[in-house]
Amino acid sequence: MSDQPQYVTAEGLKDIEQRLDFLRTERRAQVAERLHQALEEGGELTENAEYEDAKNEQAFVEGEIMRLETILNNAQIIEIAGKQDTVKLGVKVTIREKGSKQNDIFQLVGPAEAAPEDGKISHESPLGKALLGKKVGEQVTVKVPDGNVVYEIKKIQ
Repeated sequence: MSDQPQYVTAEGLKDIEQRLDFLRTERRAQVAERLHQALEEGGELTENAEYEDAKNEQAFVEGEIMRLETILNNAQIIEIAGKQDTVKLGVKVTIREKGSKQNDIFQLVGPAEAAPEDGKISHESPLGKALLGKKVGEQVTVKVPDGNVVYEIKKIQ
């Protein structure tokens, strides 16, 4: 991850800080204990599957810590004030796929905070890019593997 700005909401920043704290204080200790137990079990380290698994988990945890630290070091808080008339970072946008009767609500966030299952999409995603700068009533077309999907912007908040 580079030193480029990492756009996050205030809530997202808090979540990242809590995850980093958990990894540093609790998860590291759990993995260290697992490594210690695997070493106590003895045998050849090259044949000790539990030891190898614990080492892999340790590498993952340390990598995640580094990734989160980089995000925090480059974090820029997304601030939204007042009524919004165009889609930009931080806003919630209600859209409807053409031919559908169901609305979807998404918040545009930076990639570090994106969680589509929670309604948070990156402004760098195909849908996020298509929505940026648009207004209520406008339609956007998003390329997907099966072709194009057309959405209408219903509400911006």
